[in-house]
Amino acid sequence: KFAQTIPEIVDLIGSHPKYMGWFTSQKGRRHIVVCGHITYESVSHFLKDFLHEDREDVDVEVVFLHRTPPGLELEGLIKRHFTTVTFFQGSIMNTVDLQRVKVHEADACLVLANKYCPDPDAEDAANIMRVISMKNYCEESRIIIQLMQYHNKAYLLNIPSWDWKQGDDVICLAELKLGFIAQSCLAPGFSTMMANLFAMRSFITSPDMAAWQNDYLQGTGCEMYTETLSPSFSGMTFSQASELCFVKLKLLLLAIEVKPIDGGDTKISINPQSSKMPANTVGFFIAQSAEEVKRAWFYCKACHEDVKDENLIKKCKCKHLANKTGATPATPFSAALSKPLLNIKNSVMAKEENGSKPVMNGRLVPIGPNGLVDETYGGYHISYEVKKLMPTNKPADQQKNGKMEVGIADDQAKDFDFAKTEMKYDSTGMFHWTPARSIEDCILDRNQAAMTVLNGHVVVCLFADPDSPLIGLRNLVMPLRASNFHYHELKHVVIVGAVDYLRREWKTLQNLPKISVLNGSPLSRADLRAVNVNLCDMCVILSAKVPSNDDPTLADKEAILASLNIKAMTFGDIITNIESMGDSKDALNNMGDTTVKRPGPIYGTNVPMITELVNDSNVQFLDQDDDDDPDTELYLTQPFACGTAFAVSVLDSLMSTTYFNQNALTLIRSLITGGATPELEIILAEGAGLRGGYSTPDTLSHRDRCRVGQISLSDGPLATFGEGRKYQDLFVASLRNYGMLCIGLYRLRDAALTTVDATSKRYVITNPPFDFGLLPTDQVYVLLPFERKQSRFSFSETEV
Repeated sequence: KFAQTIPEIVDLIGSHPKYMGWFTSQKGRRHIVVCGHITYESVSHFLKDFLHEDREDVDVEVVFLHRTPPGLELEGLIKRHFTTVTFFQGSIMNTVDLQRVKVHEADACLVLANKYCPDPDAEDAANIMRVISMKNYCEESRIIIQLMQYHNKAYLLNIPSWDWKQGDDVICLAELKLGFIAQSCLAPGFSTMMANLFAMRSFITSPDMAAWQNDYLQGTGCEMYTETLSPSFSGMTFSQASELCFVKLKLLLLAIEVKPIDGGDTKISINPQSSKMPANTVGFFIAQSAEEVKRAWFYCKACHEDVKDENLIKKCKCKHLANKTGATPATPFSAALSKPLLNIKNSVMAKEENGSKPVMNGRLVPIGPNGLVDETYGGYHISYEVKKLMPTNKPADQQKNGKMEVGIADDQAKDFDFAKTEMKYDSTGMFHWTPARSIEDCILDRNQAAMTVLNGHVVVCLFADPDSPLIGLRNLVMPLRASNFHYHELKHVVIVGAVDYLRREWKTLQNLPKISVLNGSPLSRADLRAVNVNLCDMCVILSAKVPSNDDPTLADKEAILASLNIKAMTFGDIITNIESMGDSKDALNNMGDTTVKRPGPIYGTNVPMITELVNDSNVQFLDQDDDDDPDTELYLTQPFACGTAFAVSVLDSLMSTTYFNQNALTLIRSLITGGATPELEIILAEGAGLRGGYSTPDTLSHRDRCRVGQISLSDGPLATFGEGRKYQDLFVASLRNYGMLCIGLYRLRDAALTTVDATSKRYVITNPPFDFGLLPTDQVYVLLPFERKQSRFSFSETEV
């Protein structure tokens, strides 16, 4: 009898599911738990970035937990990485399964979202439930979650143990995707540069490739790293440190961590203009590998001052002296770094060492020929809109000791009408704000649009059904309304699309100034001509439509058609003279910002455009003249290299970047969103939109932060650098004379064209080598400091 039951017993014992075991961690080895949307595609993308060789020794085991066993492809992938990857079948909602994968001991838990899901809100709700389950099981767990929609971020704040200070973080795909596109409206191609910076890639240049591809590929090999600066840097200003790093160490220092005097949370300060650096400051670098960045920690003035070859900057004999002073090196991508807040307050201390010269708000005041303050009020340059409201004579009793009493706002003095001014900010001081307007007040018909002189604006072509999921247009417009722009510098945003959909988005847009809506179709040439698409600074093509399940490759059909439609258009001399734009005396043109008096292109191929794609492979249809192989990775394709295409898939690598270097996400977010802060997130979580606030010296100080810009080398004071000079010369002169940090170039693909002609495509070169030759047609990506006195740089003061 027993013999007969043996096969049955063997069957019962042998049928123990393959992936139902318990995870056993090795002593001294960390592990992370990854859950959510687990497929062959999502896992292979994640592992490729997470286990990249450019990261230093990644001794972290990756544990996947999913309800269903892996398919054949995924199983093969797991077996190929068997030393670092384990798969378990189970539910993140089940406490026993959480015990099996040892969530309580995990270094972090990562939740991946399905970016192509038909219902983004349902996807977010499911992933937030996973977070609640893990936090309920172990409050201390560090969780990094991908969310689709910005408004769902608010629900994470409701979880009692959710704490970004302890390393919890959310990567909101809508916020970052639209933020990247917004920055490309200010500096075309910037989205490509940033996306390449946080993705781990190794470049292999080859003589068979075109020269432009080799230049571009070298830039894609750059990534963002953190490292503690050596004691030799203490006491330097940021500009001095950045110059030393670039010239001597061949590293690009972008930002530093600043510890407030009152002992609050550390903040990240991008290209700060003031204050000296204390010892052991953490720096944020762009470099090719973690190994290179160590030079910043090893650099010793005594030993390395005369060293010419940066590769010889290694640990020196006197390093133990530095260690005695309590300096401890931080490894790049240290997961232990505390999460800093966005640098919202970069206090500019008034140094009144200018003797008898009049000072207002801590700044020197330009004196006009009549002895009165020239072009400023309360020490700030006043834009044209506000100047109209100014009193003609400034009361004498206000000028005491060369200072002027200032009223509620630093730049809106007591005696002019507060209600009439357009220079108002939200309660955090980070964004321009206007009282809520109804969408009806902002709708233009085709004739009204044609009568409006639109130039240097942003056209948003939006495909959406009345019931499409909201994409959060606020995330596109808010970076363009950051308070570190003066009001008259804000680009008008014209949305071409279905008003029925926009009504649902409007409550998040109603407090942002300079928005118009044309109720029309992005495929209608008459509508596009009405909004002067040929005179825009950027045409953004977006779709809110849900991709159909039967053929996901058709998800981008509208965006591709719209893109090809604009390229096929021709424009006559529609506006012969744009003098009505106002005579701007500032150096707008000098800086390559062609928003004033610019003749529009005659062919649609020259209209600056960025198209958002759902499916990477559809990039091959955007450019008819490229010879990209359909299997080419997105980042290697011509439209991506030129900054004319953007796909949400490039944000995948942010999960790994955030795990290894928590501060990198804060830095990226601060560059991309224009200044969203935890304080603002809480206000927006209320659901009532942006709140206006009276300007105080404190909120106005928040304007003092860097922004992304693009400068032409064809004219203006930097033109001398376009005549065969090296990139290092430009870098040093820009930093010394204008406080601008150069981070890359936007170069004509066909450099033989020596005229400044927008006909040809440009491509992005991230952080070129120091000896890289410049051309007069190049445009430079820079991080510009906020200008208190003027709308643009006046280059009269300094000679380069």
